[in-house]
This record gives sequence, C-alpha cells and structure tokens, in this order.
Amino acid sequence: MSGGRYTIDKVSERKYNHMRRPHPYSPQTIDAVRVLGLEVAHARRSRRWTEAQLAERVGISAVTLRNIERGTPTVGIGMVFEAATILGIDLFGADGDGLRSMVERGRDRLALLPARVREPTGPVRDDF
Repeated sequence: MSGGRYTIDKVSERKYNHMRRPHPYSPQTIDAVRVLGLEVAHARRSRRWTEAQLAERVGISAVTLRNIERGTPTVGIGMVFEAATILGIDLFGADGDGLRSMVERGRDRLALLPARVREPTGPVRDDF
C-alpha cells in the first residue's frame, strides 16, 4: 500500500506531528491555575460531591475535572470557570452581579482606547 494512502504508521506519524507542543507558562500563571484548582477541589469535597457528580454537572469528563483540580494549565478556561461557578466560587472576587458590573466597566475603559493598534510606519519621534 504505497502512494497517497495512509497506513497505520503514517496516520500515527501524522497525528504525532500535529500534537500540541508544551507551552512555557509563567510561574504566576501556574500558581493562579493551581490556586483555582485547589478551590474547586475544596468546594467539591465540602459539598461531598464525587468527581463524577461534578463532572456531570459541568458537562466534562472526570479526567478533565481531575486536571482542573490539579491545576493543569491546558484545560479550557470556560470549563474551569463553569466548575467554579457551579460550586459557588466567586471569580475575580465578585459574585454574579459584581462580574456583570466589571464587564460593563471593562467595556467602558476599552471604549476610551483606539479600536486598533498598528505598527509604526516610520521611526518613533519622541523628541517633543
């Protein structure tokens, strides 16, 4: 079987070459993800929920939930926030109403800035 067809070996090689490469996360990012993961684990255990129960409520697998609780930085942020929200963990130090208010303030602040940022076309003139 030669030519353009994929054999098992070619498929495996192709999948391997397209796998995500490890990303170097900053220590602050690692610590923040771990803190939130520990908060999720604590809240789940305080409620005496099993991993399977919380995973079902969030709509994720138990493996993904374990990764959240371990502070694995590659888990989707939406899944992490959903788990925290279901457990009643305040995000950014605010409850639901506080978060909505923070979104509005953030939009207002962003509206004050240019919509686009472009590379300078010539030398920067800062001799004023």
